[in-house]
Amino acid sequence: MKPIRYGRLAAIVTAGALALSACGNDPVSAGSNDGGNGGASQEQAAVAGEIAGAGASSQEAAMQAWIAGFQSANPDATITYEASGSGAGRTQFGEGAVAFAGSDAVMDDEEQATANERCGGEAIHLPLYISPIAVIYNLDGVEDLQLSPATLAGIFNGKITTWNAPEIAADNPDASLPSGPIRPVNRSDESGTTENFTEYLAAAAGAAWPHEPSGDWPIQGTQSAQGTSGVVQTVEGGQGTIGYADASKAGDLGVAKIKVGENYVEYSAAAAAKVVDESARVEGRPEHDLAIELQRDTTAEGTYPIVLVSYTIVCLNYDDAAQGDVVKAFVGYLASAEGQAQAEQAAGSAPISDALRSEVESALDAISVGS
Repeated sequence: MKPIRYGRLAAIVTAGALALSACGNDPVSAGSNDGGNGGASQEQAAVAGEIAGAGASSQEAAMQAWIAGFQSANPDATITYEASGSGAGRTQFGEGAVAFAGSDAVMDDEEQATANERCGGEAIHLPLYISPIAVIYNLDGVEDLQLSPATLAGIFNGKITTWNAPEIAADNPDASLPSGPIRPVNRSDESGTTENFTEYLAAAAGAAWPHEPSGDWPIQGTQSAQGTSGVVQTVEGGQGTIGYADASKAGDLGVAKIKVGENYVEYSAAAAAKVVDESARVEGRPEHDLAIELQRDTTAEGTYPIVLVSYTIVCLNYDDAAQGDVVKAFVGYLASAEGQAQAEQAAGSAPISDALRSEVESALDAISVGS
């Protein structure tokens, strides 16, 4: 069965439908596509069955919208997703506990081998969620905070400890900075968001960040919190706090502008997408694997390099035909123009390009089911 190519849904999913277990009543009906965004229009058969996914908490808001939209069009399909964190999702996928995983980082060699064994073939990464990682802070009297890569690294490395430190003052010459202590907050769990954040620091901050990129925070004795929501809550509940989180969860917290080249850049979906467009693919990956080697140290104007590309990890073979058909249809919806628009509305993510969508569709075409 080929993956569903979704046209515009016949009905707009209401905000009240955005629950992980939401189900609608209308069968799939493909409408027209504007500007060629998502393939040719055609009627699609609804799919039935139940699949579970787990992984990146960064995708949670988008996943709620995706599940609501897909189940609205496929009332006999049930999708669940546990936002357990990227590391946990990859583990569950490798163990065969879930049909797909969300991950903010590419599997390492050991995880890839385990996933391949579980799949009875290759497991592949499909980049379907692109979002800035916001540097969030809670500091009375400072509304516009600017940070260079080295200053940001010094803060999280514990070398810059007060808000009126010379390094921060140099980045913010017009700000009235308090003398209070800086309280950095990092993730306590293995996290793709942490891996992406430390990849940026390692690439852009030079000697100010002497640690290797890692999904586990590399410094002991720091203030930490579980998951994206935990970091946000800890930053919100403190004073002089600073952390990092998927931009969709920043809420009313202050968000720092990051120095890129000679300018300080505010995060945005467009600035994050621009970095992805400039970046190459990871070498040595299986056919149809679309893992991206992000250009973290870019100085290109208008780019925001602290970006998270979150992958949907799937098998290229599903022995269970019903499960495989639902996986292909659901992931096809995630990649569609409608699915990407839903994620943008719900989570502020950057829609994937038409070229990337075409590559995802080719990967889905390559998935075999029931064999």
